[in-house]
Amino acid sequence: MSAVIDQVLEAPPATGSWRRPGIEKVAPAFVFARSAEGFWRTGAVASAGWIALGLLTVYWPNKAVGFSDWAYTDEFGIAAIAIGVVLLVVALLGTRAGRVARTLRPAGPWLVALPVLFALWEIATAKLALLPTPFFAPPQSLIETYIDDWRRLGESLAHSARLLGHGFVLGALAGFLTGVTIGWSRIAGYWVHPVLRFVGPVPASALLPLAFFFFPSSYAAAVFLIALATGFPVAVLTWSGVAGVNRNYYDVARTMGASERFLVLRVAIPAALPQVFVGLFMGLGAAFSVLVTAEMMGVKAGLGFYLSWAQGWASYSNMYAALIVMALLCSGLITLLFKVRDRVLSWQKGTVKW
Repeated sequence: MSAVIDQVLEAPPATGSWRRPGIEKVAPAFVFARSAEGFWRTGAVASAGWIALGLLTVYWPNKAVGFSDWAYTDEFGIAAIAIGVVLLVVALLGTRAGRVARTLRPAGPWLVALPVLFALWEIATAKLALLPTPFFAPPQSLIETYIDDWRRLGESLAHSARLLGHGFVLGALAGFLTGVTIGWSRIAGYWVHPVLRFVGPVPASALLPLAFFFFPSSYAAAVFLIALATGFPVAVLTWSGVAGVNRNYYDVARTMGASERFLVLRVAIPAALPQVFVGLFMGLGAAFSVLVTAEMMGVKAGLGFYLSWAQGWASYSNMYAALIVMALLCSGLITLLFKVRDRVLSWQKGTVKW
């Protein structure tokens, strides 16, 4: 193979060839290296978009609408240019960028779309003021909020995470135990199933006045409502999973001398775990909606309360910043739950399709 390569490199260039004296042996190797390393075209396009966004933000003057200019405009533009430069370096390095390239390449289309969306947002708000102020603020207003009000946002995030954690864990445990009980025992199902069908479909937020009346504190009432919203889907889907286990599994286990406890813990529950996780995902979404409602209505802390406070003071940039934090919190919890599911259901790899 090496002899063939040497013959190719030493062969005289054809008429009209692009080779020049002194680089005959270098150019082919260079071309081969570039093709092997894989120039990232999508990254280059994304880099151009971010740099264009930064230049647009910095050099196009903002339109003043009854108040001083938007703060952190230059900082936002410089940050966009910096992102573009980083993407350009990664695109030029190709696979030599290592883990950074492997992480960014799947997000390539989003890296192209985001600067376009930010540019449209910037033009419609800060540059042309097409959208009414202060209801619609430009992207740099979010930076101002995160820098100037990070302490209050952090405290609100911590309070919401604690409240959501308490309610979700209690509701998930109660729903799981209820689902296993009514799925395994016909007697328990006879008594509990009608109660679930009657109480479960009622939105937990509709019980907000009763909860605040019966519980000693608004925090305890909010925990109860979040647990109620979480427990219903977990209980129903756990019950469905346990009741739907193939009876042949039980027969095989009984022929080997398995006890009732073994059948529940080692047969019914593991077989029902995919359904249990579906209920957990549904319960997390319901718990999050109840969390925001409870914090806006009665609990004087958390992201829901921060939203209500920002709306009352017409500070819509703070409201948008809190919504983004809320979305990141929910997305992060869902991602964490997916990782837990993948770890717990690793023995069912290939059978779980969601």
